[in-house]
Amino acid sequence: MDVVIAGGHGQIALQLERILADAGHGVRGLIRNPDHAADLEAQGALGVVADLEEQDVDELADAIGSADAIVFAAGAGPGSGPQRKWTVDYAGAVKLMEVARRNQIDRYIIISSIRADPDAEDDGAFGTYLKAKGKADQKLMESGLSYTIIRPGRLTDDEPTGSIELGDERGEITRADVAAVAAAVLETPGTAGKVMVINNGPLPIAEAVQQVAAGG
Repeated sequence: MDVVIAGGHGQIALQLERILADAGHGVRGLIRNPDHAADLEAQGALGVVADLEEQDVDELADAIGSADAIVFAAGAGPGSGPQRKWTVDYAGAVKLMEVARRNQIDRYIIISSIRADPDAEDDGAFGTYLKAKGKADQKLMESGLSYTIIRPGRLTDDEPTGSIELGDERGEITRADVAAVAAAVLETPGTAGKVMVINNGPLPIAEAVQQVAAGG
């Protein structure tokens, strides 16, 4: 596959790039800072300079071109103000949905968040984040694209476990395991149209993803 990853220099994205490149896939990561291209190259990916906030859909569509799948792993980050939750976590994701439709890229995976909720309180803090994420998820479900929504628990930088649990709204998961789940989802077409709530747990990732694909 040829996979485009938004937020290409993020911690999850960098690990996902390495997994996909090692599996023989072509990987391009969207980055705002051209100085980050070398970090992507070290993971086996190509950096594409693109700004989800500043560029319009036409410009982004030209920068991305054709691909087999988009993974939205971008985020405003915990230190950002509420406005960037809307311009990155929501609007950035929606722009790429339009790019996917224009460029005939059917597969779209989004890294969301546990408790993402379009009806969450827009409180200028964590509630705004959950609302922006929830509204992006809602738009994706309505987009007509072949989507998978991954909602991880609290993210940690621990060593990967290779195992998860599904459907628990309380818990935590390593960023490395989130990347591994995203890679497995990309390689499992039956996960299209599914929402996965994930934390670290007892199920090997491959088994858990197959369970989701089978409707579990």
